Amino acid sequence: MVKKLLILIIAMQFIASDLNAAADKNKKQEHNTYEMLNLFGEVMERTKAGYVEEVSDQVLIEQALNGMLSSLDPHSSYLDAESFHYMSEQTKGKFGGLGIEVTMDNGLVKVVSPIDDTPAFKAGLKAGDYITHIDGETVIGLNLNEAVSKLRGKIGTKVKISIRREGEKPFDVTLKRQEIKIQSVKTDIKEDDILYIRISSFTEDNDKSIKKAYQETKKKLGDKLAGIVLDVRNNPGGLLDQAVAVSDLFLSEGEIVSTRARNEADNVKYSAHSGDMTEGLPMVVIINEGSASASEIVAGALQDHHRAIILGEKSFGKGSVQTVIPLGDFGAMRLTTARYYTPSGRSIQAKGIEPDIVVPLAQVKVLENYALNLKEAELSGALKNEQEDKDASKNKNEQKDAKKNEISDYQLSRALDLVHALKLYQSNINNVNPVQKEDK
Repeated sequence: MVKKLLILIIAMQFIASDLNAAADKNKKQEHNTYEMLNLFGEVMERTKAGYVEEVSDQVLIEQALNGMLSSLDPHSSYLDAESFHYMSEQTKGKFGGLGIEVTMDNGLVKVVSPIDDTPAFKAGLKAGDYITHIDGETVIGLNLNEAVSKLRGKIGTKVKISIRREGEKPFDVTLKRQEIKIQSVKTDIKEDDILYIRISSFTEDNDKSIKKAYQETKKKLGDKLAGIVLDVRNNPGGLLDQAVAVSDLFLSEGEIVSTRARNEADNVKYSAHSGDMTEGLPMVVIINEGSASASEIVAGALQDHHRAIILGEKSFGKGSVQTVIPLGDFGAMRLTTARYYTPSGRSIQAKGIEPDIVVPLAQVKVLENYALNLKEAELSGALKNEQEDKDASKNKNEQKDAKKNEISDYQLSRALDLVHALKLYQSNINNVNPVQKEDK
């Protein structure tokens, strides 16, 4: 009995010792945090007192906040009141500036993508370009917010930026700042039977615009509608809920995307509602290295569900989710809070979406054929086809001219051809060949 009591006392002493050690460790960590905060205060006071130029408390604190967040990853940052207002306008599809989505990469400003019909787009800036100087001043040493502030300015003013592009000599471009009004969804009917949907960024009500365009096209073409081409090239992303809503239009069931945070309780899974708006029409999605974030969510969801063929080039590879947390009169903080995953569990972060069919950007020239190769219809006395449409020749010429215009965009041309091929294959599967009927 005495022996058991002695063992119990020793065990309790060990437990007490471990608890004291843990408390000391927590106290030490807490003590270190207070020490570091004191260090921050001391550095700030010494900077205020001894820096070569006078600097305000507000500037020092805002820079410190931004430094703390931006050091975590390229997409976390502190937004002062002006920057927060600018970002809010951007998601609503209207803002002032040059029309480029940028990020920081190795100390330089990297163009993620130019936005359609903006000064940057018209000047020929491309995804992957690096901005090294703004109005003659180097961007090295600036954080992303500082660089963006220098690019923005009063509407009508000009800014000169120096560009480095792979395979080319550095060059300068002078751009005129404009009020950027984004028409984020544009639609057209290509080759008389394909609905072309161009999404330049994911802003409010994209899904409604696409649904309306499809309904109008379906009403106009009926069963003649062969399929859909969804173009998200150079689309830098935007609102997560719109990426989900757009994907949902073309999916009838299953997961669209999931976000996984540090705490499991904060994980979220987004699923499709019942009903594919197009009832399974052939679909091709075009992507390139400027397709990022929300664009990759859409492409990844449609690819994993085998709902669309992804064509083009490997996407940007931004697979993280940012949460914007308002801070009252002091702006907001943008914090990376999760990673997103495609329905099959793929993380796109730093990897991107690999297209099913790789089609690089290329120039295609239509060659004229001057050979003396006569066709049957050109031979003297050739029999005429009694089933020939009177307007067939006219229609063929119109289609030929339209095709020449499409070839200027080689990736789009391939996408349109692929939709027609898919439609033909789908028809062959669903219908029995008349010749086979006669044989039976």
